[in-house]
Amino acid sequence: MMRVEVDLPGRVRADVTAEAGEVLVVIGPNGAGKSTLLRAIAGLEPGRVQVGDADWTDLDVPQRRVGYVFQDQSLFPHLSALDNVAFGPRARGRSRADAERVARHWLERFGIADLAGRRPRELSGGQAQRVAIARALATEPEVLLLDEPFSGLDVSVQMALRIELGRHLSDFPGVALLVTHDAIDALTLADRVLVLDDGAVAQVGRPAEVAAEPRTPHVARLVGLNLVADGEEMIAFTPDSVVVSLHEPEGSTRLRWRGTIASLAPHGDAVRLLVHASPDLLADLTPAAAVELGLVPGREVWLSAKATAVSRYAARR
Repeated sequence: MMRVEVDLPGRVRADVTAEAGEVLVVIGPNGAGKSTLLRAIAGLEPGRVQVGDADWTDLDVPQRRVGYVFQDQSLFPHLSALDNVAFGPRARGRSRADAERVARHWLERFGIADLAGRRPRELSGGQAQRVAIARALATEPEVLLLDEPFSGLDVSVQMALRIELGRHLSDFPGVALLVTHDAIDALTLADRVLVLDDGAVAQVGRPAEVAAEPRTPHVARLVGLNLVADGEEMIAFTPDSVVVSLHEPEGSTRLRWRGTIASLAPHGDAVRLLVHASPDLLADLTPAAAVELGLVPGREVWLSAKATAVSRYAARR
């Protein structure tokens, strides 16, 4: 098991635990403290870190059994793919031949053994990220840290790499923490999801639980839901359950909000509205309805939803 306590005023305050063999996906808005949490585990920021029976708190960075995949890969530009992956085992005292054997094994597992002699500038984004992940795993870390591993990649490359990474994570015996801004990563790779918001832990749970009952607007947006706080209660509902009108709707069974259209954009077969109400809300309607109502940015509208179409749950657990 791993436990990390981080208390950096104005940045992040979190007490996080994870079990060996578990993939903990960390999500939250920009500036929430996600990367800082990973850096604290790696020893690049202060924090108390316990891994199994070992206290890492006072250990220097090289002494920590951590594999780290950075957003920009951070591959050594003067080294080949093979030497990049072999660097970690070599730094831990293995012979050159043994380190290269380990590196070739990992390049083969990621299907890029034929790229062993290429330098980072000769690799595509997806190839470079595979090398970066292979380099992190080649050291046999106890903790694997992945900071936005799919960022900047084409959608098709993201999908392929996500499947590959999921396969490797299922075999990884240590603790894996993956920072992401994509709900697909949380739903497909996570055993548990940790939500950071404004530098604090806002929610922890299994992916389906977090998706069904989001407790922050950021998570609600990620899973495509509207979220309204009502005292000690949260109200969640889908954009397609929202009715858009130019006049205040009638009927006591409806929840209603008034706001200004911020944007309209295609969303599948529908048009999705972002409306600045209290709070901001999403609404889906047909293109024909949008034309008929004369909807344009800046126009005031009423949004409503039937009470039977919303999910209600406690704001905090």
